[in-house]
Amino acid sequence: MQSDDPTTVEQLAVHADDVVTALEANARRDEGAVLRVTPPFAGRMRARLHLAGREADYDEPRPIHVDPAALVTDLPPFPTPDDTAEAVRDDGDYSVDDHHAEHADAVEVWRETVRERVAERATIKTAAGSHDVAVSLLG
Repeated sequence: MQSDDPTTVEQLAVHADDVVTALEANARRDEGAVLRVTPPFAGRMRARLHLAGREADYDEPRPIHVDPAALVTDLPPFPTPDDTAEAVRDDGDYSVDDHHAEHADAVEVWRETVRERVAERATIKTAAGSHDVAVSLLG
């Protein structure tokens, strides 16, 4: 049954890669990436990658913009180039190529960690207030 009430949503289905991509975009460039749930609402809804603030005004009911961090347990900090440069220097000889490889490896480890930490349940913010939902990973 479909509804205008966002608290109708009991379960969000989301691709782990969408969660990772949104978090990475926000960490790298503060893009305002969210996972959008579009009305009408039902018990099980798909949350898709979206850049908030780049759309026209919404009619009512408004979509739910889920903060991707709300779906991850113990979100690790995104690795910075400064962090990885320090690790390369600590290992001895520094080179730009070694730094690039170290940073790429650190980012991949971060991505895998985020994928593994997507929660089974999350509290999301809706127009009707905070609401607890189950989270199902796709793909």
